[in-house]
Amino acid sequence: MSTTYVQGRLPFDPPEKNGRVLADSGNEIKAGDRAFHEWYRFVLSYPPHLVREYFHRFNLSPGDTVLDPFCGTGTTLIEAKLAGFQAVGVEANPFPHFASTVKTDWSIDPSELEVTALQVANATRHILSEQGADNYIVAKENSISLRSLPPEAERALIKDSISPLPLHKTLVLLDALRPHMGQPIYRYGLLALGKALVASIGNLKFGPEVGVGKIKQDAPVVDAWIAEVKRMAQDLKSLHADYPDAMIALGDAREVDALLPTRSVDAVITSPPYPNEKDYTRTTRLETVILGFAHDIHGVQAVKKRLVRSNTRSVYKDDEDAQWVKGHPEIQQLAAEIERRRIEMNKDSGFEKQYARVTLLYFGGMARHLAAMRAVLKPGAKLAYVVGDQASYLRVMIRTGELLADLAQRLGYQVEGIDLFRTRFATATQMDLREEVVVLTWPGYKE
Repeated sequence: MSTTYVQGRLPFDPPEKNGRVLADSGNEIKAGDRAFHEWYRFVLSYPPHLVREYFHRFNLSPGDTVLDPFCGTGTTLIEAKLAGFQAVGVEANPFPHFASTVKTDWSIDPSELEVTALQVANATRHILSEQGADNYIVAKENSISLRSLPPEAERALIKDSISPLPLHKTLVLLDALRPHMGQPIYRYGLLALGKALVASIGNLKFGPEVGVGKIKQDAPVVDAWIAEVKRMAQDLKSLHADYPDAMIALGDAREVDALLPTRSVDAVITSPPYPNEKDYTRTTRLETVILGFAHDIHGVQAVKKRLVRSNTRSVYKDDEDAQWVKGHPEIQQLAAEIERRRIEMNKDSGFEKQYARVTLLYFGGMARHLAAMRAVLKPGAKLAYVVGDQASYLRVMIRTGELLADLAQRLGYQVEGIDLFRTRFATATQMDLREEVVVLTWPGYKE
């Protein structure tokens, strides 16, 4: 590549041991940063202090517009609001989009939220008590008929991700909450239930991949939900100022120019997906399906089609993003090396045959995104993209940051540098992988 990159350590970098950054210490959320962020958060979200560092680096002023085009659960947007910036986001996955809209809406009266939530909780407890569904032993002894999801919705879930009795209790709670639809409490209550589902009600475990952990026959559904609502109310009570509103679009980051006004963005801080085998819709599948944001597997697939193609489970026959990197020799060579390795290792499953193609689609999709971004950026806008190296495809190393920086430069951006955020050890490949921040400037079109 022709670009020269400036590698640097960030001032908040975690301590090193034997010359290596400790695996996950740089990504931990600090105790003082939990307000609003902890309402609902991806396990692998980047931390708020990383966002604040780039606010400072970019010399932003109150009233500036900060965009996160892959906003996920809203880390950048919350920090932008707290700093007095106009927060703008784009998210393709409906439940994280919903979560971000609630997490950045601080207009509800927290006392009203608590009072109404307690009414819903008491109504739910009363119904469960009358049914004899208070706990697993009572429910089993009474042989009560448990509520369940429609078959098509159940098939969209990860198998055993929630047990029958906790699901029954969740659906009863949802029914008690629905009369408040259209009122502010409903949105907050729904998000609190989404958080409780993944944190304590369901059976999911989160590591490098989403899977099923210990099967819980029962769970304190109402108590878990009300605890999350009380967390929200406490955070809202801590506010002592007015903050700018946030605007979050549900849409495809590769079409950001159709979603936002031209020349409206001063800075971008974001973390797009990485090229690997993580199906990002699995991370949110439990709450997405149970809370009605997708009703069957077709609804899940519709979400996948709005995402940058970062894994083989989201590749479709008519995808054309690879066209965007036909003239990029390093990316073409990378895909060829992955395919060569596959043939050499006699790997011939349907997914393995897609490894080379999804690599091209991923970088093509990111090139398409960066091209669309040019219309919405003000001249001189600063950008920070948090990305990570990957070796998921037959241990062929993908230097995501370097390739993304090169794509950006080819599209007219100035590459200011690549900062090392942290190093993590991937157990699947037994490799140290870098997570980096690609720092760009958009100089603007020449008149």
